[in-house]
This record gives sequence, C-alpha cells and structure tokens, in this order.
Amino acid sequence: MTLHLVKNLDKASAAELLTFNRGIEREALRVTPAGSLAQTPHPAAFGSKLTHPKVTTDFSEAQLELITPVLRSARAAIDDLDQIHRYLYKELGDELLWSASMPCVLENDDVIPLAYYGTSNLGRLKTTYRSGLGYRYGRAMQTICAVHYNFSFADSFWQWLKSAENSDESDKDYTTRRYFDLMRNFRRCSWLLTYLFGASPAVCNSFVQQREHELIRFDEGTFYLPHATSLRSGNLGYQSDAQTEHILVCYNSLDSYVSSLADAICDKYRPYEEIGTKVDNDYHQINTSILQSEAEFYSSIRAKRVPGPGENFLACLQQQGVQYIEVRLLDVNPYIPLGIGESEIDFLDTFLLYCILTQSPVHDDLICREVRLNTLTAVHQGRSPGLKLQDSGSARPLEEWGAAILSDMGQYAEALDQTFDSNRYTEALAVQRNRITDTDQTPSGRILTDMQDLQIPFFRFAMNQTLKHREHFRSRPLNSSDAAMFADLAKQSAIDQEAIEATDAKDFDIYLADILAVYQAL
Repeated sequence: MTLHLVKNLDKASAAELLTFNRGIEREALRVTPAGSLAQTPHPAAFGSKLTHPKVTTDFSEAQLELITPVLRSARAAIDDLDQIHRYLYKELGDELLWSASMPCVLENDDVIPLAYYGTSNLGRLKTTYRSGLGYRYGRAMQTICAVHYNFSFADSFWQWLKSAENSDESDKDYTTRRYFDLMRNFRRCSWLLTYLFGASPAVCNSFVQQREHELIRFDEGTFYLPHATSLRSGNLGYQSDAQTEHILVCYNSLDSYVSSLADAICDKYRPYEEIGTKVDNDYHQINTSILQSEAEFYSSIRAKRVPGPGENFLACLQQQGVQYIEVRLLDVNPYIPLGIGESEIDFLDTFLLYCILTQSPVHDDLICREVRLNTLTAVHQGRSPGLKLQDSGSARPLEEWGAAILSDMGQYAEALDQTFDSNRYTEALAVQRNRITDTDQTPSGRILTDMQDLQIPFFRFAMNQTLKHREHFRSRPLNSSDAAMFADLAKQSAIDQEAIEATDAKDFDIYLADILAVYQAL
C-alpha cells in the first residue's frame, strides 16, 4: 500500500523506519549421551530458571529455553543466541542439546520431569500450569520443541505509517489495529511458512507409543508421512481438539481477541473437570476451563505485550495495546546449530513487512476454516505433487499460490536491500523460491532424503546432528569476560528468586483465586 513512499525517503530515514526489533526463544531438550531425556535437575551453573533473563525451562526440567534480549539486527540476535549455546555447553558435562523439534527417546510420561520453579507463588503457579498441560495432553507432547520469533516495528515506523495513512486514531489504537491486520495476513498465509520451514516429517517410535496416529512406518524405529513438513504443528503436536471445537479466537480486533481468550479461561470443560483442580491437597492444574491461561492457546502467531510485575497479561494487553507479535510456528532446523539462521530471519522480516503493508481482509467463518484446513494440509501433505489448498472457497495449487506470494514479496526484499546496501533479503527470498519449485530443498525434504540415503532412523539422524552441533559450540569456548558475565547472571538470578520467596506471604489458594478473578472481569 505505501511501499512506494519508503523508496522516496533518503537512506538514513528509510533505515530508521525499517530497522526492526526482534528476539529469539529457542527450546532444546537436554539428553544423555545415549540420546534419552536427561533426568538430572536444571544445572546449578545456569542459576534460577524463574528469574534468569537468558536461560530458563519450558515444560520439563530437561527442556531448556534460551532467550535473547530485544535486538535491532538479525546478526546481533544470532550472535547472542550463539553465545548462550556456547555457555550452556561449557556447563553441560556429557549431556547434549537435542537438534530437532520432535523429541529424543522417551520413556513413560511419568518419568518426564516437570520444571520446578521454587516455593514462591509464582513458581508454584508455573509448575501447576505445566502439571495441567501434562494431564490434558500428555507429557510427551509437551517435550516437542520450537523456535519462537518475537518482532516489532520501531516507533518511528508507526509514526510514519500513521501519517502516510492519514489516521486520526490514538497511537495505541492505530498500532494495535495494524498489528492485527498483520496477524490476519500472517495466519492466512501461515501454511507457506509451514511448508518452507517445517522440519519434522518423522518421529521416533517412542513418541507415538499408546497414541492413535495415521503415520506409516519408515523403519523399526521411526514413523513418518512421506510428504509431511511439520508433524509438530499437526494432530500429534500443538493442536488441541478442545480448543478447535470450543473456542474461536478472533483476530479482527483487540477486544474480540482478549474476550475470546478470557472466555476460554473461564468456561468449564467437562473432560478437564474430571481431572480436578486440587486433589488430595495437590494441585493438578490451575483450573478446569478450556484454557488454564492465555499461554495455553496454541496458535501460529500471538499478540504480545510485556506486563508489569504482578500484572495480568490480558488486562495489560487490553488496556495498553499490542507491543509486539510472537511467531510460533517455526520448527527447530536440525541443519543449523542454533535451530534458526540469519537467512531465515531476513526472510521472516521481509514476510512480516509484506503482511503489514498488504491489504488485510477481515476474517469471516470461511477464512477461519480455510486457515485451519490449509495448515493441516500443509503439515501432512505439503510436499505432495500437485497439492491444492483453499483460497476464498476455491482450490488453488500450493506451488502457484506460494510462488505468487514470494513474487509479491520481491519488492519488499528489494526495498530492504536498497535501504541497507545489501543483497541479503533478495538472497533469502531466492532460497525460499527454490524450495517452492523443488520440494527436496525444504528442511523436511532434506531430512527424509538423508534418512533414506543413509538408511538410518529419525533418532540416529537427529543424534548425528546433535553431535555435530556440540562440536560446533565446544570448538569455540567463551572468553573469560563472557564466561564471567554468565556466572554473574546466574548468581543474580538466584538472589532474585530468594527475594521473591522471602517476600511472598499470600496463601497460594488465595493467590490463584485472585489471578482467575481478573479473567472474570475482562
């Protein structure tokens, strides 16, 4: 809509507008040298997972989550994430970081350890939430890992765009409305990113034990689908029948988004009522509703804001508007030691710029149904020759539609390259164009080709990559100042947790009731 106006700016002004804020969250399982899930507690050298700014855990005690700060270049984000990995390998002993989204060899659910965050109310809330996920979906599903990409435009970009579009809205209302425009476009085209970046076409045999599935056997240790892209994003992974059948989170406005999530956190769901909340004085879950909190909402993209200490996230989002968006559909790429590379970030930045500057239709029931259908089709059959998706009620070949989107993105990549005197963005786009015409170049296609050529199961493929990645990081140890910085962060995080626990006087039952009461008021 307004890209031509960017091209008319001088380079300094354009560079200020198109310098984006981003952060990366990468999840990784700690595994033993034999490739099974580590049973050891979170390493003490990593400090407190409740308060450490860079190293925490997700669902399991053995599931690390690595967090970069907000940074203004893709290179800086990659360098920071690389530094965290090198720090981890300095302290991990003989354990390794699993290279793939789908998990390593798993035993029964009851030996997958929940993450423990200490005795504070906040710590107990975090562990109770994870307990609820285990009861609702099984602990094995929660060991699936991903890369999350947090993204926002600069304040100067919003000021410029608001002026260019002659909006008389408040800054908060304008920015929020336009972020929802971006998210609707993203969701409508999210099947494309699943196809291009999906890296989980196969799973270890242990993952599907005692679970219903429609996968076929690759070998004695592996199940797969021959044209799958991201089984992590399908029915075996982050899809919830309860959410699909009973809630419709609407991306047409902030009010509808917040109210639909708040309703799901308040509406009781009979199968979860059967689990119970507090059983024999032990909390099984936070509540018996469709969602325990907004964090349980499984989606390809989320509206985000950083709440203040003790502040309810949805209430803060409703009052202050969208601050940034979180892209959640990225598999861990096992061919890249960090799970994500600079070229992928350059493509994502181009795609998100395309999404904000392209007309964004309101999502009606038809579009919402097509978003889900196209996602699952791309997940299970994405590389199938001649595959067709649904576009506004009509069948459209994936290859033709994908090529059209990438062609439309060309002008945005060129504008970014022109602004920053580079060819990074057009090169990143070219990589993805090649994946549209040659499905074997996608990560999912490469994985299955390597497994077939080497005649190895998924476990051996992922373990081979895991060992390569460990060597990549250990061959470049941290310098003494960086090592000291991480040691200081760990010490400070422990002090911060102790301070929270020392001042935490409220009874947990009352604390939890107060939290849930806020959602009732939204």
